[in-house]
Amino acid sequence: MMKKICTFLLLIGFLGTGERVVLAQNGSGADTIRRSAGPVMRKGPYNPSRTLKHDLLHTRLDLRFDWARQHVLGKATLRFKPYFYPQNTLEIDAKGFDIKSITLIDTLISVDPKQQKSSTRFVADRLSYTYNDRQVIRITLPRTYTRKDTFDIQIEYTAKPNELPYVTGRSQGATSSDKGLYFINHDGSEPNKPRQIWTQGETEANSCWFPTIDTPNEKMTQEIFLTVDSKYRTLSNGRLVSSQTNADGTRTDYWVQNKPHAPYLAMIAVGEFAYVKDEMANGLEVSYYVEPAYEKYARAIFGRTPEMIAFFTNIFGIEYPWDKYSQIAVRDFVSGAMENTTATVHGESVQMDDRQLADENSDAIIAHELAHHWFGNLVTCESWANLPLNESFANYAEYLWFEYARSPYEADMHGQSDLNQYLAEAEQKQEPLIRYGYTDREQMFDHHSYAKGGRVLHLLRKIVGDDAFFAAMNRYLTRNRFGTAELADLRIAFEEVTGNDLNWFFDQYFLSPGHAVVKVEPEYAAGKVMLKITQQQDSTTTPIYRLPVRVDVWVKGQKKRYDVVVEKAKQTLTFPADQRPDLVIFDADHRIVGTVEQEKNRKELVFQYYHADTYHDKYEAITRLEDKRALVDSTVRRMMISAMNDPFWKIRQVAISNFAEYDGPQFQDIERIVQSKVRSDEKPAVRSEAVATLASFGDHINDPVFREALNDSSYSVIAAALDAYLVGKPADAAQVVSRLEQVPNGDIITAVANYYAGMPSESRFDWFVEKLKSMKPQDQYNFLQVFGKYLIKSGADVQRRAIPLLESTARNDAAYFVRFGAYQVLGLLQDIEGVKAIRRDIRSSERDARLKEMYEQFKDF
Repeated sequence: MMKKICTFLLLIGFLGTGERVVLAQNGSGADTIRRSAGPVMRKGPYNPSRTLKHDLLHTRLDLRFDWARQHVLGKATLRFKPYFYPQNTLEIDAKGFDIKSITLIDTLISVDPKQQKSSTRFVADRLSYTYNDRQVIRITLPRTYTRKDTFDIQIEYTAKPNELPYVTGRSQGATSSDKGLYFINHDGSEPNKPRQIWTQGETEANSCWFPTIDTPNEKMTQEIFLTVDSKYRTLSNGRLVSSQTNADGTRTDYWVQNKPHAPYLAMIAVGEFAYVKDEMANGLEVSYYVEPAYEKYARAIFGRTPEMIAFFTNIFGIEYPWDKYSQIAVRDFVSGAMENTTATVHGESVQMDDRQLADENSDAIIAHELAHHWFGNLVTCESWANLPLNESFANYAEYLWFEYARSPYEADMHGQSDLNQYLAEAEQKQEPLIRYGYTDREQMFDHHSYAKGGRVLHLLRKIVGDDAFFAAMNRYLTRNRFGTAELADLRIAFEEVTGNDLNWFFDQYFLSPGHAVVKVEPEYAAGKVMLKITQQQDSTTTPIYRLPVRVDVWVKGQKKRYDVVVEKAKQTLTFPADQRPDLVIFDADHRIVGTVEQEKNRKELVFQYYHADTYHDKYEAITRLEDKRALVDSTVRRMMISAMNDPFWKIRQVAISNFAEYDGPQFQDIERIVQSKVRSDEKPAVRSEAVATLASFGDHINDPVFREALNDSSYSVIAAALDAYLVGKPADAAQVVSRLEQVPNGDIITAVANYYAGMPSESRFDWFVEKLKSMKPQDQYNFLQVFGKYLIKSGADVQRRAIPLLESTARNDAAYFVRFGAYQVLGLLQDIEGVKAIRRDIRSSERDARLKEMYEQFKDF
């Protein structure tokens, strides 16, 4: 699963406390690093993998839907056998059902003693059961079954996912809800939203719409019959075997998944989707389900999927193991995406037109969910405590794809972003990757399991080498295919391939909290370079790491690389050098999962930019020399000008941004370069950054390049240019804004809204409302802030008209961050009678644990 990460949260105060580092001596005389304050680790009870009394072999579902009541009308036929020990009772997960009947369908074998022949007969019995908590059906079986027996249980039921009680205080993890099945616009009352049904099972929510053993260490095959109105298209796991038109105007689609997978990976989707099909050379169907308006863009959105399948097949050494691969985009999805076997569900943000795709695409999330079909679906974590066995590999697959399809620089930029996500989270908490002591399984869906896990795998790859890394991955997948695994299975695979004991690595990086905090102090004397290395992490909770790293020593413009191992809290490394080095880089291939602090002067950083050959080195050089005072130095300025023409786009973008508000030497030369970047750089992100930098040159607000950029092929460039152009208050501002006010892009519409908010008119109110309702969730939060600006500058009548819309959004929007944005805007209108009471009631009625915490922190604002 790909988490939905909302960057605005970084802006509202979830920051770690300041820390003071103290060096102490422990009882054995070894150095121990302590901190005066640190992240709190919450411990819960031990959470083992689920004990299985029965094995669920197969699930058959016959489903219809009551749209008006938002009910699922189902008949489930489940095949079981006792797991090992004899059983005369059966427990099945089923949340909030109305049970109509439960029937046993048993196969009995009788033997005729005279003819020595066997005969088979089927017995159907109504079974007694209890269902007191409406969570688990406890069935009394008519006899004791052994592990050699199989039997079928048939349950007729109505599932009511919308009527399930909410578990207060529940961590939401990667999803914003756990109803399992969702009716979208069920009554058709929202004109801008299609009617859809879709499911989201992870972690244990599929038992909200069909009875099952809802645990990741169970595997089943399945068949699903979906009866729907004939205008709807359906999707489920596996192959569509048949589609039958019924006399009542409905249609029944029959989907079969004949390879076993975990129950949380079962899915269905219903709606008016366009269907676009690709096919690989081996005949594998690769298909895309999108809203009809995006049919012509489907291949531009998803069309690299066949190449991804071929790439992962090659690098994992195992053919894609399933019968097809489909991807579907749905409305109001509760996560970023979900890797249901053969049928990944994406949120609507994946749907983009050609101009939006020029700015960005969804390759990272597409690669992530596809990789789960090996890591997670083929081999599944046996418990949620072992979730990183699913998510860290899917996360690292993003890196692998970028490394292959784009460049090592692009991959390293992506990896550095992952590391930064983990380090930001580590300010609040530090946990082992594999953790059995969580208080809620949803806590496992964090930047530890995803981002840190991916970086740990990258470190492991660097330590054992590429050949061993991918051979061990293959062994892990081959040995555990269609089964489950825990961390020891991964470790053993790597040990068997490499011949090395790797307990030290797995103990440090998977089973211990925290990360390395390394300080490097270089010294040169008497023909030697000495690096004083101090591991500064709190060793009372975090290991003193064994760090196999590389050190580059540059002397007279030539590099020598050394492989070293740091394994003490304090350690000095010594290297020969016949003069003071031009540059020393500790952790030269940037593998450490943690932080490295090493002071470098301007001369060293300039040398690093020109001579070191990784993304990290160039990025460090231009960001550590971004201070305007450094740009006065002609050597630094010359380097930064060179960086504006660097082959890698991110380096160009950052270098351009470093000249924002610049007014020093060579200003005209720099201005000309920035203007040329607006006009001709191949990367939209660079052109957009160049527009923003040019706009920061205060006496150039009427630069004609802004007007030119309004015709750029990129929406992001147009949005930046529009903001810059309007600052100059041109005579044609109203005409330009009017031309862009219907463009289907959130950034541009927000820029237009900002213009309208600056000179508010009551006639614009309906435009604001229309745009808010039609926007994608990821755009709505920023738009709401501009809507708030418009309302504050408007009269009381306009403000009162907005209150019902804002209240409804704050209470009901599917995206919690959009609800928060509407709540914030209501806070600007508290002088209007009744608004304070509305906000109090919104806070008290909110059920999402994340939002409740945010409301508690910001209730006075």
